[in-house]
Amino acid sequence: MRLSFLKYIILAAILLVFLKPDSHAQRARVRNLPNYDLAPYHFGFILGMNQMLFSLKTRPGYQDVSYYALQTPDLYADSSKLFSLTHNPSLGFTIGIVSNLRINEYLDLRFVPSLSFGERDLLYTIRTNFEGVDKLIDIRKKLQSTFVEFPLHLKYKGSRMNNVRPYWLVGAKYSIDLASDSKKKEENNNIYVALSRSDVYGEMGAGLDFYTTFFKFGVELKMSYGFFDVLKREGNIYTLPVDRLRSKLFLLSFTFE
Repeated sequence: MRLSFLKYIILAAILLVFLKPDSHAQRARVRNLPNYDLAPYHFGFILGMNQMLFSLKTRPGYQDVSYYALQTPDLYADSSKLFSLTHNPSLGFTIGIVSNLRINEYLDLRFVPSLSFGERDLLYTIRTNFEGVDKLIDIRKKLQSTFVEFPLHLKYKGSRMNNVRPYWLVGAKYSIDLASDSKKKEENNNIYVALSRSDVYGEMGAGLDFYTTFFKFGVELKMSYGFFDVLKREGNIYTLPVDRLRSKLFLLSFTFE
């Protein structure tokens, strides 16, 4: 089962918790931190597990385009054609600092500068021809990223149920990829696939805040969708067939405030 599918299950489960009437949860209990949400601002930190992905669109007819030896020095072929192109996500992690400004009883403004580490792979299946012999080969291009992120969110909070409170997030973030390959050059006939250093994302998410004796603990699932095409076109078989490459990110995080 794909991990992204599991995240949709987790999101559905969270929404069910929000919507399901629970008579036991409504019973009076001792409230922890009863005045916590009245403070004008507070701070904390987040720890999370992310999955970085791509939204990939190829150009029509890309499989019919031939590339010659000078365009593909790393393939050692007289000519080459791209047979298929897919992408593969992997897990990473995120750390950040939470700054929360209270607007009213149900609405907060949050600024959460973060550092995210992760990796994505582009998987190429290429048909090569060398001295009249055709062969299919698989090429993997690893794209490692270290994002410095500056998200700004509006947090809408539901009604508090004893020591639990659901919430929803919507916002945007600007990110800079410190590990971007955008300035790397070809070395030893190895062609790098380069990404832009900066991007802008739209974000939405949901979560639960749990009020403990000494601090507030949160569990949050968030989805980020990049607005821009981040692939640098270098005139080779790895980049020319791509019409659009946008970033996506899923984040399961834990907040301590």
